[in-house]
Amino acid sequence: MRIVFMGTPEFAVESLKALMDAGHDIAAVVTMPDKPAGRGQKTSQSAVKTFAVEHGLKVLQPEKLKDPAFVDELRSLGADLQVVVAFRMLPEIVWNMPRYGSVNLHASLLPQYRGAAPINWAIINGETQTGVTTFRLKHEIDTGDIMMQRSIDILPDDNAGTIHDKLMTIGGEMIAETVRRIEAGEIETVSQDMTDDGRLRTAPKIFKADCRIDWTRTAEQIHNLVRGLSPYPAAWSTLHDANGNELAVKVFATQTDTRRIDCGRIETDGKTYLRVGCADGSIAIREIQLPGKKRMDVRQFLQGFHFADNAKFD
Repeated sequence: MRIVFMGTPEFAVESLKALMDAGHDIAAVVTMPDKPAGRGQKTSQSAVKTFAVEHGLKVLQPEKLKDPAFVDELRSLGADLQVVVAFRMLPEIVWNMPRYGSVNLHASLLPQYRGAAPINWAIINGETQTGVTTFRLKHEIDTGDIMMQRSIDILPDDNAGTIHDKLMTIGGEMIAETVRRIEAGEIETVSQDMTDDGRLRTAPKIFKADCRIDWTRTAEQIHNLVRGLSPYPAAWSTLHDANGNELAVKVFATQTDTRRIDCGRIETDGKTYLRVGCADGSIAIREIQLPGKKRMDVRQFLQGFHFADNAKFD
């Protein structure tokens, strides 16, 4: 089948690779324009573009998806199907162009967790299961008829990084199987019905304010926030050092603890453990990062950091 693939981050690369391994003709890859990144603001290209260039695929990087020149070039490719993985919202003139339309891979069990950050929010909300879904694109984002779904358990030691990698692999396998079924005329679709309790959980884009730890919440809620944001963008909190400076530190790994400490207050022996009080106990911090420093385990951190009296996080 002749396919135009649309995607940007590393998560999408596995799906593109799976389609190539299945023998499909990749007419072109559409990805985000290159942009400045990092302290030096050097031009950075997407993971999908890097992979596409390495494999000699045609790459399109439109600034605007309704640009007539882009639409004309897309039409000239004569694709049978468009496959979309972690890209942008498409206008109808684009998603409705191929004879088989456009298929999207989403990292949740739709209709739950529609939106930009499904992996993060599933873990933050304490879910014990997630998965991937392929569906047909239509006007409303993440609402098209479902083609295939596969689920996995979210284990207690999973974080956003480990679930990302698991779903990336499963998603690649499933997108290849979805396309095979479409080509064979075997695909069946079902509408996205409401859940049994009538509640839909959303997955909006995550901003810095969403990542700040609220130490008045329960240990389980804080622990889930940390692992749902680890390794990126990372939960954070303000720490006061011995000189009275306020430091925005990132927290990457934690453990719940039943010891009762006042919210935000710190207990440490200065060598092996660092506990912070919360609503119903405390949180043991296992991995942390100071501004301008590398991520480190708590023992390394305590070797070089000295707390003020009555030190606290807020």
